Amino acid sequence: MEPKEMDKQVELSVTDMASDNIRILSAAMVEKAKSGHPGGAMGGADFVNVLFSEFLNFDPTDMKWANRDRFFLDPGHMSPMLYSILSLTGNYSMDDLKNFRQWGSVTPGHPEVDQDRGVENTSGPLGQGHTMAVGAAITERFLCSRFGEWMAHKTYTFISDGGIQEEIAQGAGRIAGTLGLSNLIMFYDANNIQLSTKVEEVTCEDTAKKYEAWGWYVITINGNDAGEIRAALKAANKETERPTLIIGKTLMGKGAVDADGCSFENMVSTHGQPLGAAGASLAKTIENLGGKAEEPFQIFPEVEAYYKEVLAKKTAAAAVKKAEQAEWAKANPELASKLENFFKMEAPEIDYEAIAQKEGVATRAASAAVLAELANKVDNMIVSSADLSNSDKTDGFLKQTKALVKGDFSGAFLQAGVAELTMASICNGIALHGGVWAACATFFVFSDYMKPAVRLSALMEVPVKYIWSHDAFRVGEDGPTHQPIEQEAQIRLMEQIKNHSGEMSLLALRPADALEASVAWKMAMENTKTPTALIMSRQNIKDLPSKGNRYEEALQAQKGAYIVEQPTSTPDIILLASGSEVSTLVAGAELLRAKGNLNIQIVSVISEGLFRQQSAEYQAEVLPAGIPTLGLTAGLPVTLQGLVGANGKSVGLDHFGYSAPASVLDEKFGFTAENVVKEVLSLLQK
Repeated sequence: MEPKEMDKQVELSVTDMASDNIRILSAAMVEKAKSGHPGGAMGGADFVNVLFSEFLNFDPTDMKWANRDRFFLDPGHMSPMLYSILSLTGNYSMDDLKNFRQWGSVTPGHPEVDQDRGVENTSGPLGQGHTMAVGAAITERFLCSRFGEWMAHKTYTFISDGGIQEEIAQGAGRIAGTLGLSNLIMFYDANNIQLSTKVEEVTCEDTAKKYEAWGWYVITINGNDAGEIRAALKAANKETERPTLIIGKTLMGKGAVDADGCSFENMVSTHGQPLGAAGASLAKTIENLGGKAEEPFQIFPEVEAYYKEVLAKKTAAAAVKKAEQAEWAKANPELASKLENFFKMEAPEIDYEAIAQKEGVATRAASAAVLAELANKVDNMIVSSADLSNSDKTDGFLKQTKALVKGDFSGAFLQAGVAELTMASICNGIALHGGVWAACATFFVFSDYMKPAVRLSALMEVPVKYIWSHDAFRVGEDGPTHQPIEQEAQIRLMEQIKNHSGEMSLLALRPADALEASVAWKMAMENTKTPTALIMSRQNIKDLPSKGNRYEEALQAQKGAYIVEQPTSTPDIILLASGSEVSTLVAGAELLRAKGNLNIQIVSVISEGLFRQQSAEYQAEVLPAGIPTLGLTAGLPVTLQGLVGANGKSVGLDHFGYSAPASVLDEKFGFTAENVVKEVLSLLQK
């Protein structure tokens, strides 16, 4: 939507008033809360005002319209700007703004995803917001390649000096440029002010040349001039080969003045504290911007009338687009049905039992078999790997499709390169866009690089699938840099954190054999509300013993833990583990039975968090009270401490690994059947 030329002078005047209105509201919100970041919000007001009023296509009556343009905010500390522009569009009330940063408000200090109100992503950790935008832009191209350009839409994102500096920006810029995401338009709010410094104190790079080197179209403008913003956005919308970076030179705290009416713009102090605390005058600033100091929380009548017209035009434009979709659906009923199913995001119907699994394979290989089936049966899934597809075995998926490349998004595999955090954040953006499942993979030890994005997956409640292979010290000769020790304990802590819906924030699954791996994938795909971690072995694992149908037995893993071997009478001891250690316990139990008449219960615990959600009766059946319990884990002993209890023992590692063959490390570290016997006898003698 662009203003008519005949109304240009009037609209420019109202545009400037609206921008000043946003500045007033932003400053007032922070002042009232006695906390926040007013300066950046005041400087960025011109861009978001022009974007939302003239370019951003959305349906005010249907904020989750699938074909809407998306706006991803990267600097979450600039939330006052976002809430203020969304108050002009009718998504937030003045009372909402007055309750900024307060308990129970819908205006938290940093935005949390609320698509009904126009907040597309949770932002705060700098760099992730614009990287999620890359994921959303990828999703749009993926969908258009399957259903047609009639559903094309733009992804806009807003980044600050801090976000540009975050290392994740390197990966986001490289990938967006390589893929030629011309549907991605990023505004860089270059106000040269940071929280405690000016930009030139920390960097001397040429940002424009950097992005041009990545294959971006770069435009530099006065970011506080509505006309230049408008022209830049028009040019960006015409670009068909490259993502666009609009570098907007803006003023921190634009319009701010002190008690004497002197300019208080471009001050570091206004970045992270109320104007009053920084040395400016809120009352004088409000007056300087055309407002009433005694009544800062108001929308100017002219601005209210203008945005009423804006919203009417957007509603009408969306109705036209929806009518076009209805005509397309009538002409293409099968495709229309498929598209509708894509956006339902319901667990796909897969016969996991029918997926052939070889005996005694690594769970990463078992995962590959499932991924091959998913590639053939789930048309709306993108899988990514950080340059490890032939090692983390996501090539099981890749072999059934092809990589996404510039100009051709008919494939379904994203070659992210060596950029684990970027890849994970892109997957969050894919999930936030909707319509497509996202999964990404690397070695488990490199989950350390990904934790910030995993945390946001959990906080935003998006069902990204994290595939982590090489799950233990048995990586072997690669040595301690590649051998995860503390990582499982770290990830399983996320199972103990509830999200804002009161649910376990992440599901962590470490399967014990190939068929448990099939079940783990079943659980992951059926988990449509939270992220899932799939933790897979590098080395082959002996299949667990079965009384007939091993898959049916492995289905019990859906309760988080289950009995693999159960004695006919009360157990003398319980042995429990997850992953490859379960088979080591089985081997140890065989030796123990050969030595005497011990009644041994063996338990596979794929997810302690899920197990603790089961009934008290089931938990008591699997882990009866008062029975000595031994846990075996390839990670920190604390990983299983909550399961073995105060009177049990968790055997694990309290040190980093070493470089040696996996079989040697098993022997040296005590992960053998013989050591299980030793530990059991020691525990029973207590």
